[in-house]
Amino acid sequence: MALEELKAQISLLMAQMVDQPEDAHEIQERIRETLNELRAMGMPLPADLVKLEKQLDAGFDTAEG
Repeated sequence: MALEELKAQISLLMAQMVDQPEDAHEIQERIRETLNELRAMGMPLPADLVKLEKQLDAGFDTAEG
């Protein structure tokens, strides 16, 4: 999958997270899978997506703790 397609997929998932907060954990996992696809292709992750991943991790750590 091309970088632009993956970024578009992440954008769509973020919109779903806002629209369907009850599914946020599942959506976070799908975002993580998409980021891992980028890593697997040996592509550098855009800084904004790395920041997003860290924010999601922090948010769920806080919500679960």
